[in-house]
Order: sequence, then C-alpha cells, then structure tokens
Amino acid sequence: MVGWWKNKREVRLLVHLLLPLFVHWMAKEMTRSVLVDVTTNSLCPGHQTCPEAIYLNALQQTTVGVFKMVAAPVVGQLSDDYGRKPLLLVSISTSVVPFTLLAINKSRGFVYAYYVVHIISLIFEGSIFCITAAYVADVVDDNKKAAGFSWMMGLFSASHVLGNAVARFLPGAYIFEVSIALFIFCPVYMTLFLAETVTPTPKVDQCLPYSKKAFKIVKEQYNSMIYAAKVVISSPTLKCISLALFFYELGMSGVNSTLLYYLKAAFEFNKNQFSEILIVVGIGSIISQLLVLPSITPLVGEKVILCAALLSSAVYVLLYGLAWAPWVPYFAASFGVVNVLVKPCSFALISKASSSTDQGKAQGFILGVESIALLLSPLAMTTLINLFLSRNAPFNCKGFGFICASFSVAISLCFAWALRPNLSNKNVKVDVENVEAPLLS
Repeated sequence: MVGWWKNKREVRLLVHLLLPLFVHWMAKEMTRSVLVDVTTNSLCPGHQTCPEAIYLNALQQTTVGVFKMVAAPVVGQLSDDYGRKPLLLVSISTSVVPFTLLAINKSRGFVYAYYVVHIISLIFEGSIFCITAAYVADVVDDNKKAAGFSWMMGLFSASHVLGNAVARFLPGAYIFEVSIALFIFCPVYMTLFLAETVTPTPKVDQCLPYSKKAFKIVKEQYNSMIYAAKVVISSPTLKCISLALFFYELGMSGVNSTLLYYLKAAFEFNKNQFSEILIVVGIGSIISQLLVLPSITPLVGEKVILCAALLSSAVYVLLYGLAWAPWVPYFAASFGVVNVLVKPCSFALISKASSSTDQGKAQGFILGVESIALLLSPLAMTTLINLFLSRNAPFNCKGFGFICASFSVAISLCFAWALRPNLSNKNVKVDVENVEAPLLS
C-alpha cells in the first residue's frame, strides 16, 4: 500500500474523483433511515407496517432495473468514446431534485411525486459505479487495481458511516436541507477539479441528414451492445462473474430495498435504530476495505476473498430471515464487515479480464446483467415480505422472504467458486463488424 501512494498523479486524480463522490454518497445515506418514517407516516399514518410504501419501493426498483438494462451498457460505451467526466456529472446532478420535493412538503402528494422523480434520478445514477470503476482502472496499474477499488468502496462505506451518524443526531426536519446542499456541492467540485482520462473520439459525418444520422446512431448503439456482449461472453472469467453477480443482486437487491421496512414492522425500529445498524455495518466495512483487503489480496487473490464475501452475505441474509429478537439484526449487521468485499473484488476481476479500451463496455454490460436482477427481485421479494408480515401469512415466519434470498446468494457463491481468474480475453480479437465505432459519431 505504501508503494501505491508514491505516484502523486494517481493520488491527485483519485482524490478529485472520490472526494465529491464521498460527499454525494454521504448525502444519499443521510436520507435513507428517515425516508422509511417519512413515507410510512405519509402513506399509512398511524401504522407500523405500510404495504403501499413497500410496493412503491418495489415498483421503483423494477422500473429502474428495466431502464438500467439498456442504459448501463450504453453509458459504458459512451464513457469509453467520449470520456468519463461528462457522464459522471450527469449521473450525480440529478439527485438533488427528488429530495428537494420532500424538503418542501412531506404530504401524500409530494411523496408520490418524490417516487416518480426519484425513479428518473436513479436511472441516471445507476451508472456511477461502472463509470467510477472505469476511471479508477484508467488511473492505476493492473497490480494495484484491487487496492484502488478497495479504497473506492472503503470510502463508499465511510460515507455511509458519516451519513448515518449525521442522521442519528441531526433532527429529521433538517436532514433533507443539509443533503440538498451537499448534493449541489458535488457537481460543482467535479466541474472545477476532475480531470478527464479518456481522449474523446472526434465526431464525423456532421452534415448527414437527420434521418440518416438517427439510423446511424441506432445501428451503432446496437453494434456497440453486441460488441460488449461478445467481450463478456468470450471471456470465461467475465461470463462466470456476470452470472455470480446476477444471482447475488437477485437476492441482495430485494433485501436492501425491504430491510428497513421489515425491521420497522417486525421489531418497531425507528430512525435512530436504523442509523445504529447501518453505522455498525459501515465501520466494519471501512476497516475491511481500506486495511484488510489491500493487505490480503496479494496473498490469496480476489477469487478467494469474493467467495468468502458471498458466503458471509448468505449467512447475513439468513440471520435477518430467522431473527427472533431485536438484538439479532445487530449481530447480523456485523457480517457486513465481509459482505462489502463483493464489489471491490468483482470490479478488480472484471477490470483485469478486460482490455484497456473495453473497461467501460465490460463494466457497463455486467451492470446491465445485474439490472435484470433488479427487475426480477422485487416481483418475488415484495410479495413474500408483505404476505408474511400480514395476518394472512401461511405460517409464522416474518422473514421468509429473506430466507429465500439467501439461497440465491448461495447460488452466486457456486458460480464464484467456479471462476478461473487467470483466463483473460485481453488479447482476444472480437470479430464484429464496425462495433467499435463511436456511439454518437
């Protein structure tokens, strides 16, 4: 790790990337715990359980998943051709609008408007991680990628700790106003200080008629998506990790979208207890990602760490499903120390298996595969959670949906165990005509 910091250019570029993202993630996390109370009180006043809020979250997740399936590979291609910076600016600039609505008014009508606008915002935000991972891959060498991604995800966890700490002690009436100010800071900072790492592809054929230009754009978009798919399919590593991440997201995305509502209904948790659980996860995540992962990766490799993280994730979800007392969720949260290593290890494996010109394409396509899981997961998870929290449950097991999700994560572990990271397609020529042409030439 000491050697990793010797390159001052790397440090400078990463600081200007990760500092505004840290603030953005912190602002986002500040609102997470209070949103449960706001939406429940607005849509189901006087009740601890709010099926309407759970279904709206599921609708939000499904809609975002549909659009991300198409948008993520396209954004990855665009970032390879036209640069990372403009797409990052677009992705982080949309967050301020939905929370401004809740800062103005928390009535039922404004909550509905928040969900509509937040869906649009999340579609843009969905590509932040794939663009950021591609930017980090541009900046650091192959032998330092795991360390680079671990620091990226470690700061992500640190932002969650700080965001939840602020939410724990800041009165709920001021949380949205503070988060809005932080959301505005991020794109301003990036505009002023973030450097571009990709030389934009020069545009040609500017004088084409609009009909031909539109047809050309559609054709090139199709060819680019086919190329990205072939890049992934032609690599045993990328193909296997895309399946592993699909089943991981199929289980975990449903858990993440319903967990706080489940805890509120099952154990009557409030904003403060939500923040405490999220802080426990965040503190452990910082230690594991910033200190442990960079130290042990050279010894055991990304595959072993990924498998350990997936096993921990399966146990984590299973404990929530079997929770029999209010202290069990706190104990389950401690497994987050290992769970969070899934993302940096997968980013590193994807990056190492991709050529320098295909970083955005590979990250974007696999994010699109994960988005299919985001689409499918709420269909089952929301139904199971609402059914087993209701009086009509077929048997007494409020967390049965989480138990089912743990099996999906276990399937992900099987695919991760089959990974062969040493097989790479960096030097394989993908034979697809004109697929590497710029998307918007």
